[in-house]
Amino acid sequence: MTRLNRQSLIIGLTFLVLAVLPPLLSAIDQSYYVSIASKILIYALVGISLDLIIGQAGLVSFGHAAFFGMGGYVCGVLSHHSANDLLVFSVFTGTNNALISWPLAVLVCMVLGIIIGVISLRTTGVYFIMITLALAQMVYFLIISIPQYGGEDGLSLWTRNKLPGLNLQDDTQFYYICLAWVIIYLLIAHKLIYSSLGLMIKGAKLNHQRLIALGHPPFKAQLMIFVLSAMGSGLAGALMVNLTQYVSPDYLHWSLSGKFLVIVILGGIGFLFGGLYGALILLGLEEILSSYTDHWHFILGIALVIIVLTSKSGLYASLVGRKAT
Repeated sequence: MTRLNRQSLIIGLTFLVLAVLPPLLSAIDQSYYVSIASKILIYALVGISLDLIIGQAGLVSFGHAAFFGMGGYVCGVLSHHSANDLLVFSVFTGTNNALISWPLAVLVCMVLGIIIGVISLRTTGVYFIMITLALAQMVYFLIISIPQYGGEDGLSLWTRNKLPGLNLQDDTQFYYICLAWVIIYLLIAHKLIYSSLGLMIKGAKLNHQRLIALGHPPFKAQLMIFVLSAMGSGLAGALMVNLTQYVSPDYLHWSLSGKFLVIVILGGIGFLFGGLYGALILLGLEEILSSYTDHWHFILGIALVIIVLTSKSGLYASLVGRKAT
């Protein structure tokens, strides 16, 4: 079997399993795990978006939790104002309509991505890592300083957002919404990577100075992919808040950014599809180990070290027999 056929087979089987998972879990009376599967898909969406800038552009962001949390807070704040009949910026009441909340969450994260991207992309290497961390922490402290929205305690949603024709309170329907967004974002990201913009981004990753010397400054291309990555993480945050019906400043904390990086590393840096496998490994191990012992963090750490040492290019790369480029 050729490497391409092997890759297509693995991807096809993965999505086949994801498509039949809810009815399968229902058949064995384990519907509770549908919510966990939805959480894995949401974290996979962040992993895919983060790999866009790490694996494709060679830029390690340590502040993607800012976009994840901000997307969540947009939905949380709009729902809070809607439930309490309060005006947002003294202009309009909030809303619980997903057709408004989700696009607005993505739009806010796009603007935030432009601001952070314009500042941080003027640096490289470890300086880029530190400045994305610093700017993300500024967003974190800004949010906890607003007592109107719960401060350090966060906000609870009365209900999930409403989507015409669907019942998002139903865990199965919500799961398929999350799966649909993962597929859509994967297709957009894949299209971008193999476009002329994607080639410029890869060129900047391989030899930044040479690309500038050839008359192709990569700043705009890098900013575009950074913003697209921010938008994907913001959408994931909006979905996460709907899943848990709660938003907390913890969603913006640097430690969560570290968790997203672990997902990318486990799945395989440079492989968009690896984000799904990374989320499955990390969250799956957390769920299994925490059900057996209170000291599961220690065991999880050992397991992650073993996985990284035995699969240096990530799980997905090992399955398809490829190395990151």
